Amino acid sequence: MTARTYPFERYLNVRSAYSPSFSPDGQHLSFLTDITGVAEVWSVPVDIHAKQPAWPEQLTFRGERVAGASFSPTADVLLLTADQGGSELTDLYLLSGDGSQLAALTAQPDVIYTSASWSPDGARIAYSSNERDRRYFDIHERTLATGETRRLLEHDGANYFMDYSPDGHFLLISRYESNIRNQLFLLDSATGEARDLTPDMGDGPAEHHFPAWSADGRGLYLLSNRGRQFIALAWLDLATTTLTYLRDDAWDVENLAVTRDGKRMALVTNEDGYSRLELFDVGNGWAERQPLPLPGDELPRGVLRELSWSRDGRRLAFTVDMANDATDVWVWDVEERLLWRVTRSVLGGIARSDLATPTLVRYATFDGRQIPAFLYTPRDVAPKGLPVVIYVHGGPEGQSRPLYNSIIQYLAGAGYGVFVPNVRGSTGYGYEYQSLDDVRKRMDSVADLKYGVQYLCESGIADPRRVAVMGGSYGGFMVLSALTTYPELWAAGVDIVGVANFVTFLENTGPWRRKIREAEYGSLEHDRDFLEEISPIRHVDRITAPLFVVHGANDPRVPVGEAEQIVAALRTRNIPVEYLRFADEGHGLIKRANRLIAYPAIAQFLDQYVKGRG
Repeated sequence: MTARTYPFERYLNVRSAYSPSFSPDGQHLSFLTDITGVAEVWSVPVDIHAKQPAWPEQLTFRGERVAGASFSPTADVLLLTADQGGSELTDLYLLSGDGSQLAALTAQPDVIYTSASWSPDGARIAYSSNERDRRYFDIHERTLATGETRRLLEHDGANYFMDYSPDGHFLLISRYESNIRNQLFLLDSATGEARDLTPDMGDGPAEHHFPAWSADGRGLYLLSNRGRQFIALAWLDLATTTLTYLRDDAWDVENLAVTRDGKRMALVTNEDGYSRLELFDVGNGWAERQPLPLPGDELPRGVLRELSWSRDGRRLAFTVDMANDATDVWVWDVEERLLWRVTRSVLGGIARSDLATPTLVRYATFDGRQIPAFLYTPRDVAPKGLPVVIYVHGGPEGQSRPLYNSIIQYLAGAGYGVFVPNVRGSTGYGYEYQSLDDVRKRMDSVADLKYGVQYLCESGIADPRRVAVMGGSYGGFMVLSALTTYPELWAAGVDIVGVANFVTFLENTGPWRRKIREAEYGSLEHDRDFLEEISPIRHVDRITAPLFVVHGANDPRVPVGEAEQIVAALRTRNIPVEYLRFADEGHGLIKRANRLIAYPAIAQFLDQYVKGRG
């Protein structure tokens, strides 16, 4: 059967549901979905034995993005984190379980309130905030009955609340030095004393994620890569602060969730971009663990994230992403051994058989390393002499994975090849690979794009005259850098919220982000000359390919001035450049109405300057 073609609007109408949270009695599940055009909170009963599938109920009607929602452990109330206009300046709200009452807990428009969660008794919430100084995050606690708020930890650093101890007396705090190094602290809520749980981190990577109390309360299960290439399951003894690795995996373990009583554990491992789920009974400790039944072949192959156990530890909810299907929430009942898809996001009128499935390939780059990449090609068309878009992920500590992407799917359906590389600097392939683009090695990752083009052309997949490069955020920098460094390779470029000038980017990015970003890119104090030298704006005279630029006016990460610098410079030189600036967006396009403007325009641009060159 010949693959059908669809207008871009269809691909943008593919919905998604994610971020599950069980009600205290386990009978309902809240989740976020963009059915209305922006992420709002919905709820659905959890009953696989019901004769008819339950219809979900919408609980919020803000018309602005909700970033997170979680049920109280004891009451039919949710704690929300939400912003306005993509600003990422999130506030906290309480929402009744039926959606009838939404009450703001915070209301300072230029402050971020984040990393909020409940105490075990549901009487308090703890959260991080930069209200004292916009550069730093402190830890606060609020008693809900009285509204009393206390600052439990004041520190000039990036401190984020993670979880309460089972008795509610202690708080686990994560303090970030950089994107690859964070310390854990145990904060006494009564005295304010903070005890360092990771005093001997050494040099190199030292990440500590998803800490969870064991059943006996003597230690924490967590994921770490301290002194290792890959992130692995570890045990942190609370008495001695000794960290012991429990497994030696050749891939990153990317997610860990333990039941509130510490008896059941879920682990997810990232194997070449795809997720593998494991479940264990650890009630008697890791040494006496017992494997628990898995969904097996019923669970689709894709990416699993956002693990959430029901309070009784019987059911595990998680989000499943796939390249050729909508993102949805699934639940596995461990005792009944039943798996079901709790949400049913629509595919926008597209037949699933018409969505492209990627092929994982590897290609050799300048130093002989093998670069992994996902290749999407049109169905029912020989992958020869295609117009190709190279799609570069952001980060740079990020990884392109087989997820549904409306742009990629439209392009593949419209006759393009889409090549999605994980160039050096990407996560998921070990610390050595991740660090290959640090500071002075930044341009080596751009060279990986050049060799990607070489692979596509030598294999006959791409028409050398019709190759474009597209990316967002750091991927936007990669687009601009590729256009200036290897101008002869490209028919066009698409830059979405990208960095054009590292100096002005670091000067103007949100003050809470600057130190973390300098750890990866280099600092203005020590590396200013180098940052100026590699900034695409410095070499804008080398760009010959037409460029499409998209940016949000409220972007706190990569300020909109980055887009306007590159657009002005190209217009001065009469290089074709199209620019869309959205007044109600931040770092990327969140609202469907804006995406319906930008993405079809990008497709038309690529058809004109890339596909049309055939």
